[in-house]
Amino acid sequence: MHDGDDLTETPGVVVRKRRKGIYILPNLFTLAALFGGFYAIVMAMNGRFELAAVGVFCAMVLDSLDGRVARMTNTQSAFGEQMDSLSDMVSFGVAPALIAYEWALKGLGRWGWIAAFVYCSCAALRLARFNVNTAVVDKRYFQGLPSPAAAALVTGFIWLLSDSGLLRGADGLLTWTQLTWTMFALTLYAGLTMVTNVPFYSFKDIHMKRSVPFAAIVLIVLAIAVINIHAPTVLFGVFILYGFSGYAVYAWRKAKGLQTSVISTSKDEPEERGLHK
Repeated sequence: MHDGDDLTETPGVVVRKRRKGIYILPNLFTLAALFGGFYAIVMAMNGRFELAAVGVFCAMVLDSLDGRVARMTNTQSAFGEQMDSLSDMVSFGVAPALIAYEWALKGLGRWGWIAAFVYCSCAALRLARFNVNTAVVDKRYFQGLPSPAAAALVTGFIWLLSDSGLLRGADGLLTWTQLTWTMFALTLYAGLTMVTNVPFYSFKDIHMKRSVPFAAIVLIVLAIAVINIHAPTVLFGVFILYGFSGYAVYAWRKAKGLQTSVISTSKDEPEERGLHK
């Protein structure tokens, strides 16, 4: 008998069952994303907010890769799904809330930590709802703002202002009071939008294995070049547009008389009532 093996005996036959293991490759990406969130928290505690924001954005990139790697290598597992959700809660729920609080919200007293808590709790609710509704939601859309995009709104604003010098000296464009209340509003907006039923495009119908025109590769190169002009400004601008795009899609569907819900199955099932509002 080998360690880690179980033996099942049938008449004349001995069947050896291997214990279930953990797939290394996708979970390495998940752990790296978790480290990005943890690193962001540590940097915020030390007052290095630019690095904290970079940690969250790195976690976003790694989080977008772990699922794709698992599907491409056929290494999906229930363990990986649970690990991914826990990592997302740290990197896109706890980390942005703490960074925002340490950077500006603590100057508002109880209002500051309330805003941070609302964001953190909405991230938890959004992740739990995502896990429950996976089988019934239209794959082309997210139900509410995805937590990585919400984290990008909060930390991208911090990264932009910390890096651009808009708050330095007498020529700063925002006073500290204006900044703290702007951060308060943005944190609440990002948090509450995560738990709405507003549809946000998921990009999941883009298949990486399909061939693409040569022009698509050129566009990707140009996008990378534009980001490198000034990464905080470009990335924050992109996520601001995405953060409001769901409401534009919702209003357009409403105006056209189309179904605004992203729940793709019947309303008649008892467990699905109320999901289509």
